[in-house]
Amino acid sequence: MLLYIAYLFAGGLLLWKGADWVVDAASAIARRFGISELVIGLTIVAMGTSLPEFLVTLTAALKGIPSISFANIVGSNIFNLGIILGAVAMIKSVSGSKALILRDIPILFGVELFTRLAVSQGYLERWSGVILTTVFVGYLVWMYFRCKKPASGEGTALCDAPGEGEAATLKDYLLLPLGLLAVSFGSQFVVDGASGVARVFGLSEWFIGVTIVAAGTSLPELVTCLAASMKGKNDMILGNLVGSDFFNFAGVLGITALIKPLAVRPGELLNMSLAVGVVALLWLIIRMRGKVGRNEGLLLFSVGIGRWLLEIWRGAM
Repeated sequence: MLLYIAYLFAGGLLLWKGADWVVDAASAIARRFGISELVIGLTIVAMGTSLPEFLVTLTAALKGIPSISFANIVGSNIFNLGIILGAVAMIKSVSGSKALILRDIPILFGVELFTRLAVSQGYLERWSGVILTTVFVGYLVWMYFRCKKPASGEGTALCDAPGEGEAATLKDYLLLPLGLLAVSFGSQFVVDGASGVARVFGLSEWFIGVTIVAAGTSLPELVTCLAASMKGKNDMILGNLVGSDFFNFAGVLGITALIKPLAVRPGELLNMSLAVGVVALLWLIIRMRGKVGRNEGLLLFSVGIGRWLLEIWRGAM
């Protein structure tokens, strides 16, 4: 028990310091290259905080348990836009930029809808992986050339202006990867510690998997978003979550399906439909309100918690 508690303490410390380093360093690097914090959140921070999902998904597929690969990604995406965004918005409203409304959320919606249609027959085939991976690479290339250093008002319309403040130093370039590593290892320590404590109290492996492990792979997004909220980096919050979800589907599932096609259990189709619905709900909220306020945050949070309760109920049947 003491060892598990030590894991929890060490994991919490790594998550706290790692998220702090990631937000500060990413913001400074964005200013150095004239890139907005939204773009940094959608790319570098999003991919860094999605490392746990990538490792869990690829490892499960290679070990011959592809349904866990798919379930992990779908569950993580619902957790990100439901519980994490909802919780952060209930503390402090999260605004949405024009770029998110016109570009990023619609692209995420399209990728998830395509994935839902592609797995209708129970498999995510290699050809689907080719399409998802191509979209992922194309998006990154487009973002780089479009938003590297916009030269006009037209160029910045979907990229946003870079933040103000001091530009990056050598320290920031070192702290960004260190922060991402700290967040990734910290989340694993928390998962191991919490799972160990749960076993001590007699909780089942299945219950641990659907709650602690599912939430644990999304801890990097959670702590990074909370740190960004406290530092007033509003664009990085939605950018991180939307970018992470896009990376999960187009990048992680795409690359995994390229290596090994994934079987999808019938029960996961409902979760996949729910994931598409959550993105559609977020898009509607942002278009109508321009932000995710406390009431909208409560709605998203309720959807995320409802998905957990549904999984627990289905497991008990």
